[in-house]
Amino acid sequence: MWAVERQPTAAAPERGRPGTDDSRRAIETVFRLESPRVVAAAARVVRDVGIAEELAQDALVAALEQWPRDGVPDNPGAWLTTTARRRAVDLVRRRETYARKLAELGRDLDTVQPFEEPADPDDIDDDLLRLVFTACHPVLSAEARTALVLRLLGGLSTAEIARAFLVPEPTVAQRIVRAKRTLARRNVAFEVPYGPDREARLGSVLDVIYLIFNEGYAATAGDDWLRPALCEDALRLARRLQGLMPKEPEVHALASLLEFQASRTPARTDPDGRPVLLRDQDRRRWNRMLITRGITALARAESAGSGPPGPYALQAAIAACHAHAYTYAETDWRTIATLYGLLAVRSPSPVVELNRAVAVSMAEGPAEALALVDALAGEPALRDYHLLPSVRGDLLTRLGRTAEARAELERAAALTSNTRERDLLLERLRDLDDGS
Repeated sequence: MWAVERQPTAAAPERGRPGTDDSRRAIETVFRLESPRVVAAAARVVRDVGIAEELAQDALVAALEQWPRDGVPDNPGAWLTTTARRRAVDLVRRRETYARKLAELGRDLDTVQPFEEPADPDDIDDDLLRLVFTACHPVLSAEARTALVLRLLGGLSTAEIARAFLVPEPTVAQRIVRAKRTLARRNVAFEVPYGPDREARLGSVLDVIYLIFNEGYAATAGDDWLRPALCEDALRLARRLQGLMPKEPEVHALASLLEFQASRTPARTDPDGRPVLLRDQDRRRWNRMLITRGITALARAESAGSGPPGPYALQAAIAACHAHAYTYAETDWRTIATLYGLLAVRSPSPVVELNRAVAVSMAEGPAEALALVDALAGEPALRDYHLLPSVRGDLLTRLGRTAEARAELERAAALTSNTRERDLLLERLRDLDDGS
């Protein structure tokens, strides 16, 4: 079945004095990975996410100027963060008197020191969590929150966000600009709120953490299947929320889901970096410690809840079915199909219906699933979604309708923006032509 597990490998830049092209590539890679932390660290000082993003860009410009000359630092992420924080401090000092800002921020400004080692992980998580809660303030629309988080924490370009949500690029750009202006105009505090305010934002926070993980788990565009740093950030944020809100079942459920998904990472590519389908993975390589954490978190979600399971609890239960199966053949597809049916009622979505169709194809056969997929053909949200023709192509292949399957796979390959995924689809087309 068309169930792809994605993982890239991102080589760390080497210490030394590389050429200009090597430095530029290293800078682009590091900045894409580290920009959420850089923005979060700057925002903690200036209390404005728009200005913080500009300061992060200033740090990038400084790297472009200095790294080709001096070499890539041993800890490039820390270098960028330190540079952005220093410029944030300078900006604050220029805008207001030193004494007034000291009174407001206490000793923060005097304790900003250059560092060569990574900041304490708890501090990083706190800053990222502040950034998430700030971007999820109710003064912003749901669309604006999503776009802003994917821009600031996901590191996606405006064009990538537009492709992911099938909307025009200018629309996304306007949402992001307006969101940053609204936060500044309303003087939204850069903080993790307490009490009712925290609870009011929780749903949005969980959604955007899930979006961050998904962008790392299945990159919208580029040469990599996976962006590991985003998955790690999302998982740390989910775990941090568990400590902050231990009585919230959906917090534990989201953490459980991410633990289960992250557990598959070691088996998701072959030695040459090519993607490995779920059915072909060596499950002995799945991380059993993360699976155990997922089981524990799901149990905590079930014990904390008193009503019907929420959407993340249902998704975690689906992931648990995969985790409990030691081989692909042992997977309880009937239970998975039932859980997707409950999820479709609890949180209706054409993507959920498409996933349900995949499970139905394994539990009942491709013909039954094809009827479900064909019913989704007119969904506007799936019009340019490459997985729709990809799934349909797989079902048609299993039914022996080769010519139709080939057309669907060609369409899927044309729609995807991820190089690795396109290569895999083209390989499936070659196998179809070879009769394998």
